[in-house]
This record gives sequence, structure tokens and C-alpha cells, in this order.
Amino acid sequence: MARPIPALRRLLRHCFFSSSPPLAAVLRPPPPPPLNSFTFPSKSHFNSSHFFYRFFSSQPMKTLIDDETLIAQSISAELLKFTEFETLTIPQRLDLSFSHISITPSLILHTLNASPDAGRSVFDFLNWMSPKLEVTDEVYSYFVDYFGRRKDFKAVHDVLVKGKGVVGVESFRVCVDRMVRAGRGKEAVALLDRMEKDYGFSRDRVSMEFIVGKLCEKGFAGLAEKMVKGLADEFFPGDGICDVLIKGWCVDGKLDEARRLAREMYRGGFEIGTNGYNAILDCVCRLCREKDPFRLQEEAEKALVDMDAAGVPRNVETFNVMISNLCKIRKTEDAMKLFFRMGEWGCYPDATTFLVLTRSLYQAARVAEGDEMIDRMKSAGFGDALDKKAYYGFLKILCGIERIEHALSVFKMMKNDGCKPGMKTYDLLLGKLCAHGRVDKANALFHEARQKGLPVEPKEYKLDPRFMKKPEPVKKGKKRLTLPEKMALKRKRLRKLHLSFVKKPKKMMRRMLRDLYVSLSEGI
Repeated sequence: MARPIPALRRLLRHCFFSSSPPLAAVLRPPPPPPLNSFTFPSKSHFNSSHFFYRFFSSQPMKTLIDDETLIAQSISAELLKFTEFETLTIPQRLDLSFSHISITPSLILHTLNASPDAGRSVFDFLNWMSPKLEVTDEVYSYFVDYFGRRKDFKAVHDVLVKGKGVVGVESFRVCVDRMVRAGRGKEAVALLDRMEKDYGFSRDRVSMEFIVGKLCEKGFAGLAEKMVKGLADEFFPGDGICDVLIKGWCVDGKLDEARRLAREMYRGGFEIGTNGYNAILDCVCRLCREKDPFRLQEEAEKALVDMDAAGVPRNVETFNVMISNLCKIRKTEDAMKLFFRMGEWGCYPDATTFLVLTRSLYQAARVAEGDEMIDRMKSAGFGDALDKKAYYGFLKILCGIERIEHALSVFKMMKNDGCKPGMKTYDLLLGKLCAHGRVDKANALFHEARQKGLPVEPKEYKLDPRFMKKPEPVKKGKKRLTLPEKMALKRKRLRKLHLSFVKKPKKMMRRMLRDLYVSLSEGI
């Protein structure tokens, strides 16, 4: 029998002769590492004692997974396992691998975001972590949102029943939002009647107004109006509810219903506010853009006249609606005129006004005016709104109209303002530079992104044929004629010269005179 190797001897001595935990605890496997974070150990990890001691150590594996994201990915891997061939339940497997981990709300949120396909296994995860953490309304809202994204409202019901007495405003709002976004407006309306009895939510005016607002945002204005009228004896509607209902009909594109409701409310003694008239104005502009863009300004002017006749003042949102709709039909000059007239009504532009006009000016290839609008925006104190997303929108427009040089200057402005470009920004500029044949500049940008730690990889970018350098045609010299060709040309020129001195035949001249006499006689 071969003698055992020194490493194995040391391992056996460590396991049986030292004061160590039971064998089950010694052989407890470490938590499964995430699939995308596996790294090969270096050579130093394979020395005789260190490698085996790390794998079979009874100490908690806290040093292996310190980052919360990595822990969430490990738990997600357990939740996504196919349970048919597993002898242990999900809580037992989680206890086996993650009993030493402290559960926090942020860890729960990361785990749910990393497990979009886990399904009902997430409910077992909730049962496992409930004794380890004081579960709050915020934590329950994470699970309600997860099952709501999957449109599994039976699981949402189970979560809310489990958290009865703890769940509150946050879980209620997430539940209503997910129901309405899933197209279940009737269930959201019915929730108001059973929310207090089934889940312990407080049934009050605030809850009713929240449900009405969500229904109107997603185009369920009919259900919202019916709900408000049915509960008028219990929760008498105010002016804010009227504006929300009008906006709901406008979101649905039903301008006649919105005006009908406005007339009813005016007769009932309610005052339609600026938000309601702005919603009607936006609906008018949107319908004109779809059917007849040339009538947009005329119809919008009528809506503004109705607004002035009712004594409702305009605000910056009114001008934003007009300016954005004019820019969408490429009437940038009219939008600029309206921008300079805002002061006549005591209104001043906000960040939305500047961003919309800047994008429209760049789209119209008025790049100098677009830069000037950015400077105006900074001078007005809205420089914080120029974030990474806003600059990416500018770059996308400039690259779309093939103004790559100006796109690079805006990219430089973006970095000077403290915005760190992301992967999408570099990928956009690299593709457009390679399409223009600017390989040197593209390589410089690629190395810059690599230095910043962005995961850019070399790709195959197509060169645009419009910017492809065409080969210059070779100028061919004059062909030298041979002696027979020269003699043939000489005879041809002499023949033409001789014929020019030959007298024209008289028969042809008589025919021409006769034809002229006949034409003159017919004319007389």
C-alpha cells in the first residue's frame, strides 16, 4: 500500500486530532459562487495545506462573499434551481448555505432583482428570512412589486395576507400601481372596498384619490369617473379630483368626453384649474399631430382662448405643452418665438423648456443656437438637469444628422460639466466615427474608455459608403496616332473642304423656290 502524501496526512491530523466541530459542520459546502464571478485560483493557492484547509475549514465563509450583490446572486442561484430532483426544501437549502449571513432590506431587493424567473420560490424565500429580520412595510412592498411584475396577483394576495398588520401605505401603492399597469382596473376599484377587511389598509380619501390618479394615468378614466360619482356621498370630490379626471380622458385621447366632463363640473360649481386646461391643450395638440398637423396652431389658439375666457392663468407647463408639440412637427422657429414671448404672461422657462428646445435646434441642424440654448440653461440655474441622459440624447441627435465633429465637442462639454460617459455613449461615438472613416479618433476613444474601466470590446463597424475615399481616376495622355490614321484624317478634312466649294445642284434650288412660292400663295 502506497504511503499517504504529506498534504493528506496533515489534513487527516487536522480533522481528527484537533478540537474541531462535528464532521457535518466540517464538510458543510460553501455557498455556491455566482456564475459570472468565478476566477481561477493562482498557483499559491495550491500548496499542500493552505488549499485543503480553506475548503474544509469550519469557519464561516464571510471572507468569500463580502459584497451584497454577490450574496444576492448566490441566493438567486439557489432560488432558480430545479427543485424536482432536490431532496431539501428551499428554506432548508438556504439555512445550509446562508445561515451566517445577516439579512438587510437592500440585500432582499438585490436578490429579487437578480431572480426574475424564480416564481413562487420567492415566497419560500420570504418565509425563510422573516424570522431573521423585522419585516417592515417597505420589505413587503418589494415582494408585492416582484409578484406584480409577474402578474401573479394570487401571490400578491398571499403576501399581503401574511403581512396583515404590518403592510401599509407603501405596499398599498405598489399593489395598486401593478394592478393598473397590468390592465386590471376593475380589480383596483374593487380593492378599495375590501382593503381594510382583508389587508388592514386604511380606507380614506387619500387612498381613493391615489387609485383614481393611477386609473387616470393609464387611460381608465371611465372607471375612475364612475368610482368618484359612486363614492361622492362618502368622499365628496374636490377641484383636484376634477382636474385628474379631465386629464384621464385626455390621456385616453377622448377630447369630447373631457370637454363634456368640464362642462358638467362647471355647472356643478367646480373650478377647472390650470392642470385641467393644460391636459385639454395637450390632447388637442396630440390629435392635430395625428390627423392634420397644419391645424395645430389654430386649434391650440382656440383652447388658449377658452382658458383665458375662464380666467385661468397660464403657467410654464402651458408653454411647455405648446413648445414640445411644435417641436414634434418640426416647427422650431415658431417654438422659439413662443419661447421669447413667455415673459408677456409672467412665465419663465424651466429645465424641460430648455431641453426640448435644445434637442429641436440640434435636430434642425442649428447647432450654434443649440449650444447657445445650453449656455442659457446654465445661466438660468438649471445646469443640474444636464445629466448623462440629457447629453446622450444630444449626442444621439447629432450623430443621426451626421454632425460628428459637433458631437465630439458636445462630448467634451459633457466631460467638462462633470458627467461621466457610460458604455452606451462610447459605443455610439465609436460606431459613428468608424462609419465616417475616423479610425484614429475611434481608437483614441476606445483606449480612453478602457482606462476608465468600461467593458468595451472591439467590434466590427461598417464603413459608410458615402464617406469612403474613392480612388482618383488616372489621367490618360493623348493617344499618339499612327501614319495611316493621320493620312485618313487628312483625307477626311480635305473632302469636307472640297465639298464646301462645290456649287449646289440647280434642280434642288428650283424645288426649294417652288415650295416657297406655294407656301406664300396659300398664305395670301
